[in-house]
Amino acid sequence: MSERMTPLPFGALLDRLLREYEDRGTVFGESHFYKAGAKQLPIFGEKLETPVGPAAGPHTQLAQNIVTAYCCGARFFELKTVQKLDGPELAACISRPCIRADYEGYNCEWSTELTVAQAYAEYVKAWVLLKIVSRLWGLGAANGFVFNMSVGYDLAGIQTPKLDAFIEGMKDASASPVFKECLETASARLPELADHIRAIDPHICRSVTVSTLHGCPPREIESIAAYLIREKGLNTFVKCNPTLLGYDFVRQRLDQAGFGYIAFDDHHYRSDLQWADAVPMFRRLQALAKEKGLEFGLKLSNTCPVDVKAGELPSDEMYMSGRSLYLLTVEMARRVAAEFQGKLRLSFSGGVDFFNVKPLFEAGVWPITAATTLLQPGGYGRLRQMARLLEDCEFAPFAGVDAAAVAALSEAAPQLPRHRQGAKPFAVKKGELTAPLVDCYQAPCREACPIGQDAPQYLELLRQGRSKEAFSLILEKNPLPFITGTICAHRCMDRCTRRFYDRAVDIRSAKLQAAKAAYEEVLPELPAPQLSEGPRCAVIGGGPAGLAAAWFLGRAGIPATVFEKNERLGGVPRQIIPGFRISEEAIDKDIALVLSQGGQFLTGRPAPSAAELKAQGYEYLLLASGAPCPVTLDIPGRVVQALDFLAACKANNTPELGKSVAVIGGGNTAMDAARAARRCPGVERVTIVYRRTRAQMPAAEEELELALAEGVEFRELVNPISQSDGTLTCRVMELGEPDASGRRRPVETEQTCELPADTVIAALGATADAGLAAACREVYDGEHLFLLGDAKRGPATVVEAIADAAAAARAIAGSAHVYRVPAAAFPPASAVRQRKCELDAPCGEDCLACDTVCENCVSVCPNRANTVIETAAGPQVLHVDRLCNECGNCASFCPYAGGPYRDKFTLFATEEDFRDSANQGFLPLDKERPHIRLRLDGETGEIDLTADDGGLDAALAALIRSVYRDYSYLL
Repeated sequence: MSERMTPLPFGALLDRLLREYEDRGTVFGESHFYKAGAKQLPIFGEKLETPVGPAAGPHTQLAQNIVTAYCCGARFFELKTVQKLDGPELAACISRPCIRADYEGYNCEWSTELTVAQAYAEYVKAWVLLKIVSRLWGLGAANGFVFNMSVGYDLAGIQTPKLDAFIEGMKDASASPVFKECLETASARLPELADHIRAIDPHICRSVTVSTLHGCPPREIESIAAYLIREKGLNTFVKCNPTLLGYDFVRQRLDQAGFGYIAFDDHHYRSDLQWADAVPMFRRLQALAKEKGLEFGLKLSNTCPVDVKAGELPSDEMYMSGRSLYLLTVEMARRVAAEFQGKLRLSFSGGVDFFNVKPLFEAGVWPITAATTLLQPGGYGRLRQMARLLEDCEFAPFAGVDAAAVAALSEAAPQLPRHRQGAKPFAVKKGELTAPLVDCYQAPCREACPIGQDAPQYLELLRQGRSKEAFSLILEKNPLPFITGTICAHRCMDRCTRRFYDRAVDIRSAKLQAAKAAYEEVLPELPAPQLSEGPRCAVIGGGPAGLAAAWFLGRAGIPATVFEKNERLGGVPRQIIPGFRISEEAIDKDIALVLSQGGQFLTGRPAPSAAELKAQGYEYLLLASGAPCPVTLDIPGRVVQALDFLAACKANNTPELGKSVAVIGGGNTAMDAARAARRCPGVERVTIVYRRTRAQMPAAEEELELALAEGVEFRELVNPISQSDGTLTCRVMELGEPDASGRRRPVETEQTCELPADTVIAALGATADAGLAAACREVYDGEHLFLLGDAKRGPATVVEAIADAAAAARAIAGSAHVYRVPAAAFPPASAVRQRKCELDAPCGEDCLACDTVCENCVSVCPNRANTVIETAAGPQVLHVDRLCNECGNCASFCPYAGGPYRDKFTLFATEEDFRDSANQGFLPLDKERPHIRLRLDGETGEIDLTADDGGLDAALAALIRSVYRDYSYLL
């Protein structure tokens, strides 16, 4: 696969635009068009219909990127930077993949990867195309958008003949062969617009942004800007680096907002432009521009250099952008606005998105450009939502920046959830399977759920107000909807694509909502079980695993007897988990559901031995006895086990703990114990003690947040040694190399520390009763003994216990349960695609129905290298090799392992491209009929699909034929 993109000829671009729009109403796969109103903003002697657009970067490198952005609502375009180092020479310097935008953004690429001449041609082609489509499709005025070129990084480079020609050609393209070719080709293709096309203004740029590489001396920056103002007559922005704020402030602000894991040292902060040098320089440049009748301003901000510490990208250093960069950029805006009393124009780009674009504009900060948000699912379509958001704002000439308003934005920024990291760093969780070549649409929430719950479908039913149908669908796989709707570990939400927009869909709460709404109606209508005379099953344990087993067996008509040693069913949720996390009523309702499916429940007595059960005629034994054996903390002092402590609290028999309590551990049980201890009489201080860092704790983030909110303290990187006289002595730890779990191993140091602790609660986990399992194996063979939940996995979640119970029942019954999903549960693809670019959707409208339409890889690709092909069997994703530069961004958002740019079926343009790639895909050998060279499953050969499928998988054959028949402009 080539690491370099291939620019498309103007004629091919125009042909694709016209044909695609006519055939399917899309432009390079985008359908979220924005039609501008009559309002315009003046800037640089030009007009803007909206002050937003793409920042200099991947979205302004190719003509098709710029056209796509315009159609979605962009009107101000910061063209990707050109410099003397270009083309293959520059591309060779960039590690691949080079972009990762899954939460805060990172990249290790900078200026255009094209040659300067190629970049110039792309910008000219884009300029002419926008002049045409704005009129042709009624998207706005032909003069309603502005191009802003970007050059760097030293004066000598900018003065080289190729960059000088670039600048002059952008100022006036009338003599340029590419401009003339565009006009001639367009006039011939669209004779009805020939007069309009011939009148296209050749003056593409009246403004420029000086891109300042890290370490560029102040004198060099000023000389470049002065040259562009004085010699080139350009309105000029100088792009500022966040390092202008100083190392101490940047480190403090990022730490304050929870980004302490972002690593960097101070060397850039010492070598980059300093505030003391910057202010007088900006004043001199402002005065020079005024003297020349031009505008001068600052572009805030460049990306922020940080270290690669967790293999985010294959480089030593990378550039941070997105939500964390906003924290720095808005402070830069505050300082500049205060220093210049709002009289210096500011263009803003650091971390812009739907949530902050309006307050920035209303504060007088514009134009506003975005990059990271456009690299996330929804892609270019997010521009439309931003443009629409600004429609009700006053459009007036720049009259200054509201310094007070910007100061308020900066002060508030570290407290805003959008710009704060939670108790644990955001982690992208992907599936284990490689994306299939076809039919790859899947809901990651369902794939991540141990029971494969049909979350998108019951969410859609709930959205329509069909609570009864939603609840009935939930019960097909989940007999404990109240317990899981309250305390489920929700792996589904950890994999939810919506996390890349604003927040995960609250699937767990939706389940509980459905259960509460429809329980009273559904319970009486549940079909009575039709129990057979055999085989008989014994279930040891009446917790979630045992209850679920009774439900699934009963529904399959298999008699089951549940033995529970406690007086009441419910297991850990009933006996251990505090009432502030789950109510007795919730547990009782789930038990009522289970009881409706028959079965016998014997409580308040130990289960007979395996031999006794076998003698009583139980053919199958399901061991669901939990994990009753706690991992002990072997230190001297007053130590109690967390499970014993929580059980005592649940039984209203709370022990005396003293004033200070230390809880050892970092899981959910530790959080429960700490929060329960906070509620005990006399306790004034509770501290979680953990030998790793908070970010490495296995507890769910919301449990960490709740503990913090209730005043629980955290001491990281300490390991207990002993407790006596109200003091816990600990060994100080440090992080070493990663262990098998992927977490950095805690390593002992020589240091110790002391913490107040009258009581130590050990929450180090628990194990199943190995002796009991061994005894059962002596009696029952592997086909007749099933271990469930904790007994099988060690400490397991409730939903894992349900999954084990379902698998056991399926094996015993000899067949899978069959059920029907209501047709109303599947939204139309058009409605789903509409949601794909909407941030801040109301609860209930936020599910993206990924198994109906995924296409993350399509929307996040700035170059449109992944595209949707409609076939008779449904939409498929095709990768177009010549448009891909292996940035790798699509890999971050694909729910499968790997990345679409390597794993999806690929269309190649040339023999050389085909040979250079390992991708499975095809090279057209004939543009008129589907005669192709095919690489599939490691084999390469020629195949002709004109008459039949030639032995090829039918879905792949249909995909290739659809490309030839309906998307021939891709060939």
